[in-house]
Amino acid sequence: MYALVVYESMYGNTKAVAEAVAEGLASVMRAEVAEVATAPDVVGADVGLLVVGGPTHAFGMSRVSTRQSAAQQAEGAPLVSRGRGVREWLAALRTSSAALDAAAFDTRVAKPRMPGSAAGGVARRLRKAGVRLACPARSFYVEGTLGPLLPGELDRAREWGESLARAHKVPVA
Repeated sequence: MYALVVYESMYGNTKAVAEAVAEGLASVMRAEVAEVATAPDVVGADVGLLVVGGPTHAFGMSRVSTRQSAAQQAEGAPLVSRGRGVREWLAALRTSSAALDAAAFDTRVAKPRMPGSAAGGVARRLRKAGVRLACPARSFYVEGTLGPLLPGELDRAREWGESLARAHKVPVA
């Protein structure tokens, strides 16, 4: 069994967090990372831990309209996730294991009392898909809409991945 980290990322910040989480997971178990456009709609029984994350757009998970807005704000920089988002992927998600654990994360602007979180929406949709949440949703912070990540956030993501791996002891395949 292994851990699968699925992410959506516009400007690369959420991708960097997903890769850091996977590095942390890999300290204990095999971990793979998939951008949402290439992530499987059916998560097989060989996946013991599913970690899903995306950027917070308009106080929640991205939608087609918010991704279009993000593309306009990219100022010519290439986008990482150009197709479907985590919202659409989760709507199509099927699992073949009743023992699947999951965790949710997001990236969001570091402003005090800023409402909304993509991770909360991801967590709700994971539960609706029938998986158990292994821990509360986690946020990682960026300086502004385009980023960059705040100092120390990649270390915090790696440590979170390590703690998930230690808590869930998925056997190495």
